[in-house]
Amino acid sequence: MSTRPTLAVLGAGSWGTALAALAARNGVPTRLWGRDRQALEAMAKTRRNQRYLPDLELPAELHYEGDLAAALRGAQVVLIVVPSHAFASMLDQIAPLLEPGAAIAWASKGFEPGTGRFLHELVAEKLPGRPAAVVTGPSFAKEVAAGLPSAVTVHSDDEAFAREMAGMLHAPNFRAYTGSDVLGGELGGAMKNVLAVATGVADGMQLGLNARAGLITRGMNEMLRLGLALGARPETLMGLSGLGDLVLTCTGDLSRNRRLGLALGKGIALDEAVRQIGQVVESVLTADEVARLAAKHGLDLPIASGVRAVLHGEVTPVEGLRALMAREQKPEYPQGLFPGT
Repeated sequence: MSTRPTLAVLGAGSWGTALAALAARNGVPTRLWGRDRQALEAMAKTRRNQRYLPDLELPAELHYEGDLAAALRGAQVVLIVVPSHAFASMLDQIAPLLEPGAAIAWASKGFEPGTGRFLHELVAEKLPGRPAAVVTGPSFAKEVAAGLPSAVTVHSDDEAFAREMAGMLHAPNFRAYTGSDVLGGELGGAMKNVLAVATGVADGMQLGLNARAGLITRGMNEMLRLGLALGARPETLMGLSGLGDLVLTCTGDLSRNRRLGLALGKGIALDEAVRQIGQVVESVLTADEVARLAAKHGLDLPIASGVRAVLHGEVTPVEGLRALMAREQKPEYPQGLFPGT
């Protein structure tokens, strides 16, 4: 019998299913919980998640549990993989059900809608004193499920838990690094979704590869400037959870946020574009929170601001691009990216 800690994965969408399957194949006793009991029952019978990952044969070792209390019973590690707008509610639901000492990790990306708070701040408030970690990086669920090479970083203030969580996921085709910059890891994973809309819009308008490269690079500049204002480490944002995730999401058509931008760039209305994608598109909410943080710290983030304006229907994609191109000529780094160094 395995002596490894039991892992409960909460969220049976594409990413939650892929991570649960990965851990189960690694010999970790793993339970997958989701809100749709019928879907879970079908997954248990067919060993397929027909809605999100129909091509993935799920490992026989993976267990499915439609009852939240049962899923958490005896689980020493809980990995939350729900959309960011549902994250706080999920914490409230599990708070009275957790085992004493159970550690919390999440692979959700975004902010708390309406406040701009990071997800780790919600964990600290609602589940104080528990080891906590974020799993983030350039990783499309479909490719992870297919066993294609991927890499992520597990950031935690608790070094031992970072290593434990990474060890549950690390596999021959899945590298799991560790780090200690939770805020930086979360910022990169959230903000890249907004910037991916911009590159999607440009590609939808067939503006060329030069435009895409310029948007990615200047978007990275915006991420770094906001990160520095918030206290994130530059090396975190230049790593997997920042630059890596940004490049993937801005260039890969498996990205829901990029696909949203592509649709908008082709003139499709926002509601119709989201309907066609059929899954939560994090950038729609995240753009507002990035704008809130930028205003709080007195930062001008023209690409992120332009995306927010497009998503709110304040300007068309063409008008948004025209505004970016009409900005005054200036040095790339007026005072250096890291003033004083």
